Amino acid sequence: MPSSDQGATQDRYTLIPRTLIFLTRGDSVLLIKGAADKPLWANRYNGIGGHVEQGEDPLSAARRELREETGLEVENLWLCGTITIDTGASPGIGIFLYRGESPSGDPQPSSEGLVEWIPIKDIQKYPLVEDLYILLPKVLAFKRTDPPLSISYAYDQENQLNISFGE
Repeated sequence: MPSSDQGATQDRYTLIPRTLIFLTRGDSVLLIKGAADKPLWANRYNGIGGHVEQGEDPLSAARRELREETGLEVENLWLCGTITIDTGASPGIGIFLYRGESPSGDPQPSSEGLVEWIPIKDIQKYPLVEDLYILLPKVLAFKRTDPPLSISYAYDQENQLNISFGE
């Protein structure tokens, strides 16, 4: 099928593709504390990730983002779900959500921020990006045999984030 048959026209709703990765090691999860000078989530903890570049598949993008932000090479990543973010306009955001295990290697900081292994039992005590208080427990409980998570984010009239999980 030629690309012209894909229906990608300006009047269609579009998504900007991104990745979000959560690595575990034992009873800890690797998070990045946003650099103080970041315009978004400064001094807050988030998963590792970023944009999918043109011509790049989401898994390759996730591995690249891990290398760039942590210095870690992790082959054992698996897709555990997707997040669609309705920004109130087009384009929205589409996030490919990955899990993985990192049995060895020391993560290195980057210009994005400081990476830290955080004990899972203490995660709620940290200043997380807003959605992680809800998202992270679901992701950490996810088993490779589970059906993928289907998650939708939208903002209400007061610009408050609403998160829903598909069945």
